Amino acid sequence: MPRLNVKDLMEREAKAQARKDQWRSIYEDCYEYALPQRNLYDGNYEGRVPGQSKMARVFDSTAIHATQRFANRLQAGLFPPYKQWCRLEAGTGIPQEQRVQAQAILDNYNVRMFDAIRQSNFDLAMGEFLLDMAVGTGVMMITPGDEATPIRFTAIPQYLVAIEEGTYGNVSNVYRKLRVKAEAIQREFPDAQMTPDLEDAMNRNPEKDLDLMDAIIFDNETGRYHYHVIWKEKRQELVYREMRSSPFVVARYMKVAGEVYGRGPLVTAISDVKTLNKTLELVLKNASLSIAGVYTAADDGVLNPQNIKIQPGAVIAVARNGGPQGASLAPLPRAGDFNTSQIVINDLRMNIKKILMDDTLPPDNMSARSATEIAERTRELATNLGAAFGRLITETMVPIVSRILFVLDQQGLIDLPLKVNGVEVKVVPVSPLAQAQKLQEINDLVQYMQIANQMGPQGQATISVPRVLEFIAERFGIDQNLLSTPEEQMMMMQQMMMMQQEAAGEPQPVSDGGAMEAAIQ
Repeated sequence: MPRLNVKDLMEREAKAQARKDQWRSIYEDCYEYALPQRNLYDGNYEGRVPGQSKMARVFDSTAIHATQRFANRLQAGLFPPYKQWCRLEAGTGIPQEQRVQAQAILDNYNVRMFDAIRQSNFDLAMGEFLLDMAVGTGVMMITPGDEATPIRFTAIPQYLVAIEEGTYGNVSNVYRKLRVKAEAIQREFPDAQMTPDLEDAMNRNPEKDLDLMDAIIFDNETGRYHYHVIWKEKRQELVYREMRSSPFVVARYMKVAGEVYGRGPLVTAISDVKTLNKTLELVLKNASLSIAGVYTAADDGVLNPQNIKIQPGAVIAVARNGGPQGASLAPLPRAGDFNTSQIVINDLRMNIKKILMDDTLPPDNMSARSATEIAERTRELATNLGAAFGRLITETMVPIVSRILFVLDQQGLIDLPLKVNGVEVKVVPVSPLAQAQKLQEINDLVQYMQIANQMGPQGQATISVPRVLEFIAERFGIDQNLLSTPEEQMMMMQQMMMMQQEAAGEPQPVSDGGAMEAAIQ
């Protein structure tokens, strides 16, 4: 695909924005009622009026709290802060005789990768990224940093991004609205082309915000990416780069066939959220009527309703307050009672929390739970995520790790000639949610070993203890350097046998290395 010019890029971006506008009503409701602080659909971005109150129509915070807990739970389950949540493993494309050496190198790179992550703002950006994922679509930008911060992570608000899918349903093209001060253009883009219009803007009003658009376009022929920064007002291209890796990671929580954007749990819960919010609004209005009330006043030329103040201790002068003609001032009876609304409110709150998976762990006021129960509830959370769990791995974890390794390789911090494609290098999750699923495999193995041991020597002979331990270590993500080699195992077994013979006072026979090695295998 040839390099696109400014006109073609702006036309494709306009079409992508038009497709995205079809989702505006859904996403706008989700952000208004559940993520009001991240809501850019209210016109404040276009109006350049940040810092405005965004909760004028929000009367209940259940969805806000549940969404925050949903994002926190996903982060703790998939990307726990200050922990290694994945492991690099040699794939089937590596020859068997080189796999042990390759795995040792990958373990070293894995440590370096997480050292770089801990020096960055990854945990902060991931929290914001998962909040957008609760709506349906999250966007993360990963760029090289400096010596203090090797990698920079930026969670891009979903409102600013329009996307296009590639051949196999993956997001290949990304268009982003970008607002940069004129004086910061050269710092943000050192390779920016200094056009006469840009120089004039920097000289006349350096603090003025320029509305730009950057785009990443995938070239199917070369397998590379074309990165453009366009000044839409002047229809000028300021930056062009050819890249081997896209800086954008776009993930969808759940996707319907034929649609580009994702649908998160908030899209499912938005009807209950809006109903709950309206119910609370009516309850508050009913409460205000109960407190102040509505009154009728007789128009008798004596009582002036404009001078009446309904407050404690007030004295209202009236000609009469009863009699054949009725009271001069009397409360207006209310049409209904909202006491039954509490039942509806509780049901709606429970539904919202269930959809956002905010009821999987025991409440804080309950008695202490066992580790087994907590593990089972964590596995239940992974089960409830369903297909979204696999999509979070394939569209979030693997692309993020691939981009991080690419940046570290470009900076010379590692030397990784292999590809993270599942064949040469695999990204294996070792986070709590992934471990909860692997724990079932270990439980199945332990049950088999118990049954085999009950079958006597013949059943016990079917079990290779070293291989069982290797299987369990791999499922738990144990570092390869912590495991002993077959040679070390044979030496330790020889030493143990010699110590037992010395304790029994028996002569020490010459050990049969072949038999010992067979026993280890």
